[in-house]
Amino acid sequence: MKNIRRITSVLLIVILFFLAVGCTKQQKSEPVTLYISSAASLKDSMNEVKQVYEAEKENVKVIFNYGSSGTLQQQIEQGADVDIFVSAAAKQMDALEKKDLIVKDTRKTILQSDVVLIVPKENSTIASFQDLTTEKAKKIALGEPKSVPAGQYAVEVFTKLGILDKIKEKEVYAKDVKEVLTWVETGNADAGIVYATDAKISNKVKIVTIASADSHTPVIYPAAVIKASKKVDAAKDFMKFLTDDKAKAVFEKYGFKVNTK
Repeated sequence: MKNIRRITSVLLIVILFFLAVGCTKQQKSEPVTLYISSAASLKDSMNEVKQVYEAEKENVKVIFNYGSSGTLQQQIEQGADVDIFVSAAAKQMDALEKKDLIVKDTRKTILQSDVVLIVPKENSTIASFQDLTTEKAKKIALGEPKSVPAGQYAVEVFTKLGILDKIKEKEVYAKDVKEVLTWVETGNADAGIVYATDAKISNKVKIVTIASADSHTPVIYPAAVIKASKKVDAAKDFMKFLTDDKAKAVFEKYGFKVNTK
């Protein structure tokens, strides 16, 4: 009788063990899809980071929605299905935090960049911001200042240099910084204001000058988990990965300065 009980106990333990293992495997293999709204200026680098992350996390799929930070902010405020927001300025993140739409302790500035003046590669007449006030520049592309951080930075630079009123009629507004880059690449604009990282990925434009740090607010990229997310743990894991050495290597390749603190 004792032997039977002993065998029964052993069998029960074995069964419970395999059930536990089975549940763990099922839990690990359960697919997770993260929806991330990210500033358009991060498109190339983020797409590469996504590949690295998904290679490590086979059960996680990352889907990006790229656009101007202001537009993405409005989408989140209107209830868009978003797990993480990466903005190209503090202003849009501040607005969401003020409305209690982000998980506050997840907010972190992950990247920094510079504001630059670009022209088509073959252009040899525009050599400074001051040249924008002359006949050398007929169309100057910048992001829509109300919704595109790069456009806001451009206005700050023009104001600091005292040329805003002189070039107002030449300004043409794009929906995001990538469109500004395209207009300059194709010659539809004589010059444009983008981030140094955008200019770095193009072989059709050249940087004329870098705006001085004191001419605009710092170009930072804050990220945070959205409070309405139902995948907060997975979102936090991706946030952590954004400052991991592997992600850092990708961002630095594209010219970003990575904040690991």
